[in-house]
Amino acid sequence: MAAAYAALVSAMNIINNLHHHPRPPVSLPIKQVEYLTQKISFLLEFLEGYNPHRGYSKEADPLESRIADAAYAAEYAIESHILNNGENMSYLSIRKIKKKLKKIVYGGLYEALEKVIEDMASIEEEAKQIQERVGVQHQLHTKSTPSDSSRSSIPQQSIMVGAEDVKLQMMDKLTSDLLHLQIIPVVGMGGSGKTTLARTVYEERLIKEHFDICAWATISQEYAIREIFAAVLRQINIALDDDLNDDELGEMLYKHLYGRRYLIIMDDMWSIDAWDRVRNYFPNNENGSRIVVTTRLSDLASTLPNSDSLGMKLLDDDESWQLLSKTVFGEEGCPLELEEIGKKIGKTCKGLPLSIVVVGGLLAKSKHEKEFWKYIGENFNDASVNLEDDERCLKILYMSYKHLPIHLKPCFLYMGVFPEDKKIFISELIKYWVVEGFVKAVSGKSLEEIAKEYLKDLISRNLVLSHELDNIGNIKKCKIHDLLRDLCLREAQKERFYYTALDNVAIRVLPPMSQARSLTWNVQKIQSPLNASLLRIVKTTGVEWLKNDLFGHTNQFVNSRFVQISSYGKRLRNYPCSIWRFWNLQTLIVDTSDEVTAPTDFWYMPHIRHVEFDNGLRLPDPPNDRDDIVLGNLQSLGKGLDFKCSKQVVKKIPNIKKLVFSNWGELDDEMYCLSNLDCLTKLESLHCEISGKYVINFPHSLKSLVLRNNILSSWQDILDKVGVLPHLQKLTLWLGSFNEGKWETSEGQFRSLKFLTLEYSNLEIWEIESSHFPCLECLHLDGLNELREIPLDFAEIATLREIVVEGCSDSAVVSAKRISEEHEDYYGEGALQVRVVLWSNNEAGLESLDGPNFCVER
Repeated sequence: MAAAYAALVSAMNIINNLHHHPRPPVSLPIKQVEYLTQKISFLLEFLEGYNPHRGYSKEADPLESRIADAAYAAEYAIESHILNNGENMSYLSIRKIKKKLKKIVYGGLYEALEKVIEDMASIEEEAKQIQERVGVQHQLHTKSTPSDSSRSSIPQQSIMVGAEDVKLQMMDKLTSDLLHLQIIPVVGMGGSGKTTLARTVYEERLIKEHFDICAWATISQEYAIREIFAAVLRQINIALDDDLNDDELGEMLYKHLYGRRYLIIMDDMWSIDAWDRVRNYFPNNENGSRIVVTTRLSDLASTLPNSDSLGMKLLDDDESWQLLSKTVFGEEGCPLELEEIGKKIGKTCKGLPLSIVVVGGLLAKSKHEKEFWKYIGENFNDASVNLEDDERCLKILYMSYKHLPIHLKPCFLYMGVFPEDKKIFISELIKYWVVEGFVKAVSGKSLEEIAKEYLKDLISRNLVLSHELDNIGNIKKCKIHDLLRDLCLREAQKERFYYTALDNVAIRVLPPMSQARSLTWNVQKIQSPLNASLLRIVKTTGVEWLKNDLFGHTNQFVNSRFVQISSYGKRLRNYPCSIWRFWNLQTLIVDTSDEVTAPTDFWYMPHIRHVEFDNGLRLPDPPNDRDDIVLGNLQSLGKGLDFKCSKQVVKKIPNIKKLVFSNWGELDDEMYCLSNLDCLTKLESLHCEISGKYVINFPHSLKSLVLRNNILSSWQDILDKVGVLPHLQKLTLWLGSFNEGKWETSEGQFRSLKFLTLEYSNLEIWEIESSHFPCLECLHLDGLNELREIPLDFAEIATLREIVVEGCSDSAVVSAKRISEEHEDYYGEGALQVRVVLWSNNEAGLESLDGPNFCVER
């Protein structure tokens, strides 16, 4: 069903995007568009209520397959026609386009769309017969909308039931008096809670204080030694050189671990080979260091040296019900009328925690009615008879997938495209969902906002895991459990939604291979029978391929929606202007050593959403001939060079949320018009690099602000404006200067600020009161070698949890120690963590300040 729904939404998006394009590459017959829109709308509504009460099957539902094929055929007909006409279409003027359009003979397009309309009409008749026969069967558990988040399950990683004894055993092994390096394998089947146990113990305050170094590395079936070493080194704040090979990274790790008591978690190990390749880089310091290895393989655990295994047992019936109840109801408790059937559902999960929390995610989002719970219990029981453990778990997980709201199914299945145990950036995932056409438009919201609601819903159902938060508490990365990923791959292949192929290639295709929809690879060339005209996502790093294939035949990629180009810092001459003419381009990311100047075509890209140029993009002035054309979908733009925020530009980008620019030219307020920034009322993130004293006004919508001033002009006037921004949560100041080296904050400023970074300024005297930063959580000071002291009032801020001091004066380091001590007196030990990095100009004796919750390193 996911493939059918996604294909219909995508086809509708293509039709709408053509309709709203100021210079459409093809004109569709009006009557056919009306018929298509009506048929697609009906089938979307039908699928939202269609629930054929079928158990698990290895075959896709025939009706759903027909719907998907018809929608794919509509997309193929339109996009192929665009490609065929693209080479002959002039983009130089509207007049020429209109003249050309009059000469277009629809030919093959007309017949192809007629065939699609006939097929959809036939499907519509069958759908209506189903509705008449059984009624519109909305999914019993919910008629969920993208914004429906009123009821959520308790996140899986926050609940651990039935493993208290194993937890105590692990903590005893970690903190025992044995000095020899110990390996502690944690063994259990997939979904039994190995990682949850290891993560729970890893986060214990006692463990953090017992070891000098704690780090976590995920291994997986497909592992890279370099990534294992790099993951550990990054967590102990070691800068990495990209030129180092595996052995050199391993030696660097060995040196930093040598002589220190360390704890390393190696999660999800599948082969002894992985251990053999890293073991020599973990020194036996004879000081109580430990390595924890989680694995599904008992044989592997028994072959690890100096090991003492812990086994994860399955939950008994009482524990299963306890976990299910907590997942669904939290501490509120289960209504009495649901308890009996709830216990039966918990028993059906056969004691596997992953199955229980996923089922709990389904039940938590459902209406708490006995009829539905009974229905779920009966279906789960049918799915778990006479099956092996992993197979039984997959069938139970399938039931949760089956009862997902239809709009979430394509997004969930798409998670299988990513490699096993991949930590996925939320910003990247959202872009993919949008450009693939999975997200159905809702009036008043951007597609990105809707997609974030989809993700929040999947997380609340325990189908996707939140992995990492950013500095201000938003989810930065997510991941998916291996067994759930296996389910995604099975269902995607069954529905012909995508296949994955090749080691360094991720492909979303429709059979046959020639109908690939997305392609990602990290090789110089790829030999595959791909039809580039259908590619929506293109990511590549091969310089020669860029020059000879992509840049040499840009017309073949005219339908691409997401293009990401990286040349590893090499120059790419003759950057093709035609890339700006991809009619449906929505995301363009370019990482090269070149600065790029965009043509005027940039302002005729109504569907562009994200533009990122690592080394800079110069924008032309907007054309004067089409005031009606607005880039209303543009969400992020960077890195603009000599960015001019004229009133004309402001009108063109009214909904932008993230803006990065560098204005290093001569001071000219009239040219750059940065005083107009406050007219960008949707702007949430601004990164601004300037060289001089500009008049800048900031919109009150800002949540994150990075300011850099290379000429060291004063921050004072700017900070008076910044301090009153009501929603600002993150502020970074690079360079610049303070009048007479002094900064004095005032009451009522920085009311929402959570994260403050000051780098390389002349700040000497800093005067604050704790009430000036009432919400501050993190304070980072870097290169402030003139700072006399960090104000002691920071110790009184209850929300403060982290201070990082790097390359600052000796007296600033000493004041950080006093703040740490006083904060502990106010709010208890461990509430504030302080990390100090000394530079060569710091006195040697400062290392003696090192202690619990106050780390000093040089």
